[in-house]
Amino acid sequence: MAHFPKPVEGSWTEHFPELGTAPVNYEDSISPDYYELEKAAIFKQTWLNVGRIEQLPRVGSYFTKELDCVDTSIIIVRDRSTVRAFHNMCRHRGNKLVWQDYPGEEVKGTCRQFTCKYHGWRYGLDGELNFVQQESEFFDLDKADYPLVSVHCETWEGFIFVNFAAEPAETLLDFLGEVATGLSGYPFGEMTQTIGYRAIVGANWKLFNDAFSEFYHAPVLHQNQAVASESVKLQQFGFEALHYDLFGDSGHGVVSTWGGMSPPKDLEMVKPIERILRSGLFGPWEQPPGVDLSELPPGLNPARHRAWGADTFQVFPNYVILVWERGWYLTYHYWPLAYDKHLFEGRLYFAPPRNATDRMRQELAAVTFKEYALQDGNTLEATQRSLKSRAVTEFPLCDQEILPRNLHKTVADRIRAHQAENETVVSVAT
Repeated sequence: MAHFPKPVEGSWTEHFPELGTAPVNYEDSISPDYYELEKAAIFKQTWLNVGRIEQLPRVGSYFTKELDCVDTSIIIVRDRSTVRAFHNMCRHRGNKLVWQDYPGEEVKGTCRQFTCKYHGWRYGLDGELNFVQQESEFFDLDKADYPLVSVHCETWEGFIFVNFAAEPAETLLDFLGEVATGLSGYPFGEMTQTIGYRAIVGANWKLFNDAFSEFYHAPVLHQNQAVASESVKLQQFGFEALHYDLFGDSGHGVVSTWGGMSPPKDLEMVKPIERILRSGLFGPWEQPPGVDLSELPPGLNPARHRAWGADTFQVFPNYVILVWERGWYLTYHYWPLAYDKHLFEGRLYFAPPRNATDRMRQELAAVTFKEYALQDGNTLEATQRSLKSRAVTEFPLCDQEILPRNLHKTVADRIRAHQAENETVVSVAT
């Protein structure tokens, strides 16, 4: 298997000396106290992706999002002129505003206004309080004083982000930085056929994030997904990506990988079902007709290598966009539920299928992805149980694990900065 040039420093990791090369301490994945710090310093301060604009096809379209990592539920709704986000809470006595049979389940729909099912208060799509049941029973109540509590909401290329800080430290575009400039213009909006999975995984959110940002494990953990001859080659020669990069102190990173099996050089390299449908883990072998992929944005295949197959963009803290050369993409979310549990969401985006064959090719890619994710998830639950013993606390990471190393460092840096800022505020106040 080919190996590709590394930076002149000798390794990808050493190209970013601030990362260091020492073993990494994983106490941050097994400490309840550390998790509470992550919630305060990261999830309540950082831009978080909560969906895409296609989920809001018309005025009044809405969906809710349960976010344990910020201790709230939110409503995302399309108003006449914009996309808005609000805390999912009635201003009367704090009842959850939008839900159906089970308060903890996410819901979606279309409406003209939101009505609280407890006492009937009504709110417009702009969040303004429009109606109070038996308003005369209240004392000097001015409805203008009781709108829904808004959440900062911005969109980029159809991706919807929210921020729970009182005042975000930066705009969404500034936050995304080189991710935005590198991917802007890609036809995300034309890939509206989606297939999604959700699962609660008994592992810290960073562990799954680590798993999908390195491919060092793939030849071993996923060996049975390849035909025997290819599995032997992968284990013998290992795997090395084409390119790694980190974007300043944002915590974002990218890894470019080869994709020589889409389509394969030799049909014997893949399993019979893949030969029949001309699809597999790397997606349908043919690019979708009608979707212009002739000029890719500069962030895709930055190494400009002929064998490029995909780019994985890790958007700090818990979001991943994986763009495939064949003209489709994946997203991952890792939503913390506790220090040792998180909700994993994976979604595949394709151009609308023209016929049953197209749909079958997309479904094969989806079930193959699901199998890979199950293998990773199962392994990570075992990792979490093992880490809790604290028999070993520091672990060596190789050069292909630069993004996991960067994630843990960025989390620690954000927490230290948050603690320092809070200490400063307290000392000034006293």
